[in-house]
This record gives sequence, C-alpha cells and structure tokens, in this order.
Amino acid sequence: MAGHSHWAGIKHKKGKADKQRSKIFSKLSKEITVAAKLGDKDPSINPRLRSAIQAARSANMPKDNIERAISKSSINTESNFENLRYEGFGPEKVAVIVEALTDNKNRTASNIRTIFQKAGGSLGTQGSASHNFNKLGIIKIDKNEISSEEIYELATDSGADECISKDNYHEVQCSTNEIYNVKKNLEKKNK
Repeated sequence: MAGHSHWAGIKHKKGKADKQRSKIFSKLSKEITVAAKLGDKDPSINPRLRSAIQAARSANMPKDNIERAISKSSINTESNFENLRYEGFGPEKVAVIVEALTDNKNRTASNIRTIFQKAGGSLGTQGSASHNFNKLGIIKIDKNEISSEEIYELATDSGADECISKDNYHEVQCSTNEIYNVKKNLEKKNK
C-alpha cells in the first residue's frame, strides 16, 4: 500500500501549511521593508513600520525574519515599491477601494481593471468612491475580558472617538493616526 504511511500524510500536511505560512510571511516582509524604506527604521517613530511589525508578530513571524526585512530596506535600493489606491464600483454599483503595494504601476492597474471587469464592475476615477468611506482605526476586545461600563470609561480616557458593544466583543474606534496610542493606553489601564 504505497503512499499510505502515517509519515507521508504528515509530510504532505506540513508541506501545505508551510507553503501558506511562507506566502503570508513574504507579504508581511515586503510591507515591513517598504515601511522601513519610506520612513525611519525605528518602530517607535515610524507608525507604519510599527503596525507592520505588529501584524508580523500576530502571524507568528520569527524575529530574525522581521529584522532581516528591516535591514533589507537599506540594502535593496533598486526595487521601489509604491502604494497605489484604486477606486471603482462592483456589481450593483457597490463602491470599492483597493489599496495595492506594487513595483509596477502599469501591471497592477491592468490586473485591477481586469478583476473589476470580470466581476461585473468598473474602475472609477480618483475620488469617485472614497467620499463614501471613513478611514478608522478599530480595536476589538473580547467581552469576557472587560465589562461594558469599564470599556466605555477606558475608551474615553484613552482618547478613542467611539466605543460600540457588539455580540461577542467591544469595538473601540479612533483615527488611524492615533490607534497605537489608544491601544497602548487601553493596555496600560486594563492591567
């Protein structure tokens, strides 16, 4: 019975999981490199780098990989990644904003346009959809960790704009520039 051993099954499952993790790590690494290239290499000064590092840590990315991605920003100067923002409309005229990180504007614009057209939508002009959206920083806290009264008080003291209680969690909303400070204040006061 070839191919039915226990270890062969484990090897295939682990291979699949490793491939998925590698894909996630490469995206996170690219974001860290771009954030370090565009701003300071110190996460306490560069909020974009700080959030990229936090995302990498939440995905269990090894510390060596994070440090390598930061150092790669000064070594690799010939490949410049850019942030691009596309606005358009999906099926039923639903407004969509796509933020992309790319090293080739033309290829990305073509790919985004194709995706919109295949889904029955269309690519719009700058500002055609963005007026429908507000950019917010959102922090979710499990309801089991803190009561509704306490979270409202903490949120107001931490500088948050709004606090909403949902079924399983509390949602603290603030401006995107202040999310790190609000998160730190919430953590400090909740301990």
